[in-house]
Amino acid sequence: MKTSLLAILAGCLVLPATGEIKPGKARKSLLESDPDVVYLAQTVKAPIMLTVIKEAPVYSDKNGKTRIGFLKETQTVPLEAMTEKAYKVRGQGTRHDISGWVPPWAFASKDPDFVPNLKKLYERQIEVLALIAAKGLAIGMTLDEVSLSKGKPTKSSVRRTATGQSGTWEYIDYETVNHYITRFDPTTGQIYRQFSYATQEEKGKTVVEFTHDVVSAIEETEDRKGGNVRIIVPPVIFGW
Repeated sequence: MKTSLLAILAGCLVLPATGEIKPGKARKSLLESDPDVVYLAQTVKAPIMLTVIKEAPVYSDKNGKTRIGFLKETQTVPLEAMTEKAYKVRGQGTRHDISGWVPPWAFASKDPDFVPNLKKLYERQIEVLALIAAKGLAIGMTLDEVSLSKGKPTKSSVRRTATGQSGTWEYIDYETVNHYITRFDPTTGQIYRQFSYATQEEKGKTVVEFTHDVVSAIEETEDRKGGNVRIIVPPVIFGW
């Protein structure tokens, strides 16, 4: 029997999710997107497919103010984005292909764990967005999310095996130290300091260990305030 998706919407406010990017090449859209929308293409690697169980109206806006047509039933469509009240999909309309926002009662999923997994995804992405905004780190983040938060690592080491890859990313914090020499002015008899040169010296280092592209440990050499290392839920895997 197909699982209804209506339950997932109760009491949820959603934020945009992280994207799949290469280190140092963060998508600006992650932090500039509509704060009420989770964009699934930026969050999960495999498309989330929904079955249309009832013909439903399609709207051009997430608030359902402008209707642009109807979505035909008995078809499977990819879930592109979601809010607490609507899903954005692309599929076959009653007259032509259509893309827009549709009420959740029109859909079901073949995955019996879809509803709890989507809730986990929502809760995790709120934590991830807060970490990225604060340039923070947590065990359970993906390397893509670490890159969004901290940028390109200063140094990296990767070990590849038949089951995946593991390794470390290092982030080194530098501070500028100015150096001066003492001078004597024979005319005035005064002693003064004169700038000579500046150096970049290591202030602290953060080492991020990862296994299968997920952070497994964090080591900081600088004495930082903030308590224990945070741990978040690893990426949610959807199956069909």
